[in-house]
Amino acid sequence: MRTNDRGHKVLAAEGYEFERTCDAPGNAVDAAAWKERVLVVRSPRHAAQQAAGLDKRLCQAETKLAALTPPRGRGKRQITDEATLMEVIALVLKEHRVEGLLRVAWEKQVEQTTQYVGRGRGSLSREKRVMQKTRYQITHIARQEDTIAARRQRFGWKAFVTNAGPKRLSLRDAVLGYRNEYRVERLFHRLKSRVHLAPLFVKRNEQIEGLTYLLTLGVRVLTVTEFVLRRSLETEQASLPGLHPENKQKMTDKPTAERILKAFSDVSLTIIKHATGEEILRRLTPLSGVQEDILQRLGLGTALYRQLEIQEIGN
Repeated sequence: MRTNDRGHKVLAAEGYEFERTCDAPGNAVDAAAWKERVLVVRSPRHAAQQAAGLDKRLCQAETKLAALTPPRGRGKRQITDEATLMEVIALVLKEHRVEGLLRVAWEKQVEQTTQYVGRGRGSLSREKRVMQKTRYQITHIARQEDTIAARRQRFGWKAFVTNAGPKRLSLRDAVLGYRNEYRVERLFHRLKSRVHLAPLFVKRNEQIEGLTYLLTLGVRVLTVTEFVLRRSLETEQASLPGLHPENKQKMTDKPTAERILKAFSDVSLTIIKHATGEEILRRLTPLSGVQEDILQRLGLGTALYRQLEIQEIGN
């Protein structure tokens, strides 16, 4: 169970587990065997999202199927071959992932017209010919309710495997741990896309190891910065403005480390030196209110920032 935004207890997940014995192929002596727990869990919220997605895809498929055979008219392309009609129907069902969930019926329509052969006025004795136009028309689109209901029953289910015992990791703790997995995955995403772990333009193993340690340290700094600031905002029930360039008035209580760093992108240090190399002036960009607030919440304060402007005597 979990507590929602309204303070009500709602079902977060339900499931069951069983144990199985696995073995790796090999000789009878060398074969490895182990026991593992299989946790089969259903999330009602995930099931509702999948059901809503299915309903949307069914409606889109029905609309597209109905448009395949428009009534006759100028600019209305008609399907004159049954094999072509069956092919495009199958393509629509596959595109929206609703194969086997919709039943489509169609009919063959033949329109015959009589024309006189040759030019000129017609007469009773004049030769005639019959012109025939064939088209296919979708007449009925029905949902396979039994098949759809069977598929809905499978929504929201996932299976997890662990070799940890029930005392070490209960079913409840396993579900909560998996739902927090995105935090770990987010670290690896930052490592690959933000600090660019790959490609590594080095060859020696110690270079690869050292660069990996350095980039991992950068990810840790990003993570700690984000965590400390979010914790401070949560404790004081506060929010920060101005972190979304597309909407300066938008408030956020869960800023990302990337947005925090971008808030300081306009900061610069100007150093003016004499021809002899002696520093004459140092000038720092004044901090905004949001920037000062961020530094205070990170436990750094503005004094550390202003030290960059102090000119050391004897340089």
